[in-house]
Formats: sequence, C-alpha cells, structure tokens
Amino acid sequence: MVEEIDVVVIGGGQAGLATSHELDQRGVDHVVLEAREPGSSWLDRWDSFTLVGPNHTVRLPGAAYDGDDPGGFMTRTEVAGHLKAYAGRLGRVREGVPVHRLRRADGAFELRTDDETVRSRVVVVATGAYQRPLRPAAVAGLSPDVPCIDVLGYRNTDSLPDGAVLVVGSGQSACQIAEELALSGRDVVMACGRAPWFPRRVGGRDLFEWLMDSGFYEQTPDQLSSPAARHGANVQATGAGGGHDLHYRTLAALGVRLVGHLAQIDGYTARFAPDLADVIAAGDAGFALLRDIIQSHCRDRGVAVPEIPEPSPLDTSAPIALDLRGFGAVVVATGFRSRYSEWAEIPGLVDEHGFPVHADGESVVAPDLHFVGVHFLRRRRSSLLFGVGDDATATATRVAARLGIPA
Repeated sequence: MVEEIDVVVIGGGQAGLATSHELDQRGVDHVVLEAREPGSSWLDRWDSFTLVGPNHTVRLPGAAYDGDDPGGFMTRTEVAGHLKAYAGRLGRVREGVPVHRLRRADGAFELRTDDETVRSRVVVVATGAYQRPLRPAAVAGLSPDVPCIDVLGYRNTDSLPDGAVLVVGSGQSACQIAEELALSGRDVVMACGRAPWFPRRVGGRDLFEWLMDSGFYEQTPDQLSSPAARHGANVQATGAGGGHDLHYRTLAALGVRLVGHLAQIDGYTARFAPDLADVIAAGDAGFALLRDIIQSHCRDRGVAVPEIPEPSPLDTSAPIALDLRGFGAVVVATGFRSRYSEWAEIPGLVDEHGFPVHADGESVVAPDLHFVGVHFLRRRRSSLLFGVGDDATATATRVAARLGIPA
C-alpha cells in the first residue's frame, strides 16, 4: 500500500511537534510520524533525570511552560507528559509508526514504515539530537565479566551489580550519574574529559538566565573553532535537588576519584592518559570564558558585575592504570552521534561528523528535505527546548513558501 502525503514530519519529540505547530499556523497540511509516542525518548533517561535548564526555558511554540514552578526542573516523566499533551492538542501525530527507510524516488520522497510506503513531496526530519549513544573504541577490550552500560542503559544505582563503578565521560550526564553513584555510597572512578563548568547560580540568577541574556546561545556554527566542535560537551550542571553546583571539584569532594581520559581497556586493566592536569585546566578555561562573557554582558549594559570567585585548587595526581576486577560496571556517557545514514538512503546527506549538510535547514543534496532539532543547525540553541521553536518557525515558513501558500 502506498499513501500520498504532501508534507511529512518524522519524529514526535519537541522538534517535530514545534514544527507541526508552525506548519499548522501557516495552513500547511501534514502528518507527524512517531516511532513510539510523543516525548517517549525522555523516558529513556535514568530514573532521577531532570532538566538541566529551569522550567521557564521550556519555550516551545504553543506549549511554553506555564506551571507554578518556573525556577524548578521538570523530571523526565513531566517533560514526556508535557510533550504528550502538546501532541494531543495538535492532533497531527500518528503514534507507533517508525520510518525504516527514506529515499528519493521519481521526484518525491519514499518513506518505508512497518506497514506501508508513504510518498511525500516535502519531508522534515526531526528525529532528535540524541540518537545513538557514542561508545568509544577504548572500551572494546573490556572483559565480558564487567558489564559495560551506556547512558541509555543506566537506570539507577541499584540496577548495577555490586562493586565500584568506572564512569567514562565528562559532560552533564556523566557528572550527574557519577554524583548519584557517589551519594549512594558507591566507590566511583571518573575518566575525565575537557568539559567546561560554571557555578549553578551567580549574583542571585541561574546560569542559564545569564547565558541566554548574554547571547551565548546565539553562537552560529561558523563561529566555532572547527566543525568537530559541534560535538563539544555542554557545561557541567545539574537540575537535581532543585539545581546545584556540579563539576570536578564537587565530585572530588564527594570522594569520586578523578583520572585522565580513558586510553584503553585490555581485559580487566583500564589505562588512562596522564593528562588529568590538562583536563582540569581545559575545564577551568571554559569557566573563565563563561565568566568573561557574563561580566562583559553586565558591563555593556551598565549593570552590576557579579562576583565570580576563582576556582579552588584541585589535586591532579592520578593513576594511569586501574584493575577492574571486582568492579560492578563501566558506565559510558561520552555523548551521542546521529544515525541518519542508517536509514536515509541519500548520498551526501551528512558530513564526516554526521551532521546534515544544509542551507538554512534544507538539505543541499535533496531539496525539500529539511531538518529541525539538530545541534548547531542554525545556532547553539537549535536543539534546545528554548531554541528549537525558532528553527521550527524558519523551516515551516520555508516549506509554506515552497508550496506556494501565502504568508
């Protein structure tokens, strides 16, 4: 069976739903195909997961946060519920319809689902920024006696076998999981990376509020040091417990043993680079950069510059090898990569880093194929709950114009 649909949005998360809302606003008839149910990807996170940005940063078009705790941090189930309700109001989502293949065919796009083939003139891919957990080659040699769990496989501390835990990674997820494990009484070793950090609150304001006001999230891809920098870690932070400082120094104070980045695991032996001092220095450089951005923003607007203390000293002596016998698990939280090439059969669709090759969100190799919800699609905030709406608006406007629908 072949169904003809003019415009198809693939994905019913925040990007797809925001796009659907904006297409509706422009009178563009369309459907949203969602593999499971709207917001379900948030439920794949661990049990205690919360948003890192305050609730008021949920600014989806037609679904901005309007609750009574704007400075709080929604849980994974609350985020999923918010998106489920959003989808219900839009009425465009077909749940349980995964798209297994996308290709060009006879001047249109052909989408293969479980039960049918859909042909469409225009497709918007909104499958999310977190598609496939990255598992570095360094863990490939780990003995099968020690479970290796990625960030989507971790649920809670009790779900891991007894014993110490090696956490590999340095971003928000790695830090939050390491903190949870340490607070539960686990012995935790953390193989660190070069993630930036910053205090949760400065001058009575939340970090996100400072960075949003300062223009930090307006940074465009061409302003980055290299295309690979799009994979850089977000600033270390947490919304757990109402939001608090979380970085290498707070983790060390909890007893987490910090080591350099993971070089290799051979059986039970984990080897680390002797670079912990360099790693900490890189994170501190990120702190200094954010501090300068905030302070410059204040000076430019003639407002009081908040006091931001220098980071305290941190012991950077660390072993370069570790025997993993008796460890309960290795938890890998080193970020995500795209999986477009696994199901989109369009040569040249993505670059060497897995990002779509596009012009203003539209594929350069497949006109009428658009992307929303991608890291740094147009700017740093493109995939975030307070930024994806603007990209959805731009894409919906572009699609409507292409279809000849009056503005």
